[in-house]
Amino acid sequence: MPHNNNKEDQPSLRKKPGILQVIKAVLGAFAGVQSEQQRQQDFAAGSPLPYIITGVIFTLLFVVTLLLVVSWVLS
Repeated sequence: MPHNNNKEDQPSLRKKPGILQVIKAVLGAFAGVQSEQQRQQDFAAGSPLPYIITGVIFTLLFVVTLLLVVSWVLS
């Protein structure tokens, strides 16, 4: 059984995504324009927690923005 010595396959040596990469991935997913390659890279990044937190924050910002716009238009 050959030993795979690829550094990307070892969880402790994978590069963690930066905040800008997480924001880009979340906004791309929101708009539905995220490439398959980017999606695979996001899922291979390890913990989904940064993506979940960022997604929740952007969802809340989106809903609050919609509420403010509707309130402004109706007033």
